[in-house]
Amino acid sequence: MKAAVIDSNAEKKQIYVAEFEPGPVPPLKPVDKYGFLKSEQVATVPADVSTKCKPRNEREREEKRLRKWRKMIGVGGADWKHYVRRKPNVVKRRIRKGIPDCLRGLVWQLISGSRDLLLMHQGVYEQLVLYETSSSELDIIRDISRTFPSHVFFQQRHGPGQRSLYNVLKAYSVYDRAVGYVQGMGFLAGLLLLYMSEEDAFWLLVALLKGAVHAPMEGLYLVGLPLVQQYLYQLSRLVKEQLPKLGAHFDEEMINPSMYASQWFITVFSYSFPFPLALRIWDVFLFEGVKIVFKVGLALLKYCHDDLVNLPFEKLVHALRNFPEDALRPDTLLPMAFSIKVSKRLEELRVEYEEMNKSAQESGTSLKPTNRTRGLPKLC
Repeated sequence: MKAAVIDSNAEKKQIYVAEFEPGPVPPLKPVDKYGFLKSEQVATVPADVSTKCKPRNEREREEKRLRKWRKMIGVGGADWKHYVRRKPNVVKRRIRKGIPDCLRGLVWQLISGSRDLLLMHQGVYEQLVLYETSSSELDIIRDISRTFPSHVFFQQRHGPGQRSLYNVLKAYSVYDRAVGYVQGMGFLAGLLLLYMSEEDAFWLLVALLKGAVHAPMEGLYLVGLPLVQQYLYQLSRLVKEQLPKLGAHFDEEMINPSMYASQWFITVFSYSFPFPLALRIWDVFLFEGVKIVFKVGLALLKYCHDDLVNLPFEKLVHALRNFPEDALRPDTLLPMAFSIKVSKRLEELRVEYEEMNKSAQESGTSLKPTNRTRGLPKLC
């Protein structure tokens, strides 16, 4: 059947291939263990050598950890739901320590609910990619080269990685035409494609935006960015309550969260943060929800507090978009983030924001911007 579908769409695919022939394959360069190009200034160590050079006790510890995870998941994820029901605190603790990279794609699908969505909608993704057209296709083609440009999978112009990214984003823009396509979505889809197939990545994107497990994220990308505005309001209030000196300084310098935090929420830290940190945040995000984004943001501000409170406007904006390397180490930042309690207050602030927004709409004003670009940083 798949062959028949491809044959019936041969003409359409020929047009695509004619217009978007793959560019030359980039020359081979040293990459890190995640597939990102290493800086030329950094001495490189082959992956197999670095692995062999690990202390024996560290290798044994990693192997033991991997065995625990495999037992927890079961073959193909068969034991996952049962284990989560029996020992939720154990699962939470292990996820916070980081999912083994070789299991990350499977575990992300299990904790997001996307595996169930795929099983219930067999053939839908292929239908969306091959049969449907999207008004966002040119926008997607324009943006795909900006998504993880230093990763080998996405480097070749119109190569396999960029085509997979195009397919996922195009399929989602058809699946949910109310959301369509917004630039920041490329970083979500791109990150997922590094750990799973196109179809798996598509359904995980659906699970996130439609809310298979946690609150739906689609409001981050709808016209007016309604959920972005809510999150920025909540963050602003939390900064003033938990870091009052810094909150007062932000007010004095006329700094608001839209100047530095929009992309935290829109890309869930996958845009400009170190990849190992982004992965650890995503592990927790998929299991615990968006509260980890607030926790990490507050932890960053807390860690850099003493420097930030002394900076004038221009330097403050720069610092909030370029945190120091030591602040971005997962084993330093995440324990600090986990210690911050926000769940109850976030719910109170959500209700408060909705009441304010309702009052503003009834009075003929609005707390929301009028389009999807206002407040959205350019991710390029």
